Amino acid sequence: MTTPRARRGVTASPLTPLYRPAEIAEALGCSEWWVKEQARKGRIPFTRTGGGYRFTAEHYQEIIRVFEERPTRVSEPDTEEGSPGRSPRSGAIPPAAAATLRPKRPRRVNRAESTRTAA
Repeated sequence: MTTPRARRGVTASPLTPLYRPAEIAEALGCSEWWVKEQARKGRIPFTRTGGGYRFTAEHYQEIIRVFEERPTRVSEPDTEEGSPGRSPRSGAIPPAAAATLRPKRPRRVNRAESTRTAA
């Protein structure tokens, strides 16, 4: 990762370089605000020097690991939708065992009946 400091002709230093939030954001392809917000909430590692957030190359690698998502392993093989004995969605109740739903009567119908019986 070539830094702007290296391009300016500054000689290499034995000290670990610190990167600004804007540089990390550019490398991650996100906004500088997002990087600062994640650091403020303690979701990503950082170093605070001079009142600002700074990041090392190790911090950058850790940020990538923190937000890495891997596919979950499926323990059972997928079954065909037409296979007998299983519904297409796991955990779904078969249609025969589901309760029959009936709609409620509208309020205006209930009011009209109550006025007829009262008169």
